[in-house]
Amino acid sequence: MSIREQLQSVYDAYATAYRTKHPAGCAAVFTDDGEVFSPYAPPARGRAAIEALHSEWVNIGDNKELRILDVGSSGDLAWCLAAYSDTLEAGTSLNVFQRQADGQWLIRACSLNQSRDETE
Repeated sequence: MSIREQLQSVYDAYATAYRTKHPAGCAAVFTDDGEVFSPYAPPARGRAAIEALHSEWVNIGDNKELRILDVGSSGDLAWCLAAYSDTLEAGTSLNVFQRQADGQWLIRACSLNQSRDETE
């Protein structure tokens, strides 16, 4: 499986958790010390903070989708630029992934960049 396919599967798991309003499932795709930087909220550091953030987010907007635009990797680190959207907002997300001891990829850092919102 290509690195693009491996990372897209992480996004697919995240989108499924988001659509089913499961904040713990959203946080599960992040490392324990993962970070989210967003124009929608203060920075969230650590899986518990990411879950708390998602407990609010999953109730806003529907039909969350994420699609990889560009991807690269070196050793146990990977990065990707992804497009995200739901019924209220869209933008891009730059992410750093870290391969875990079991081979699973998890998001270590996520930076969201909004391109539209419900006022447009």
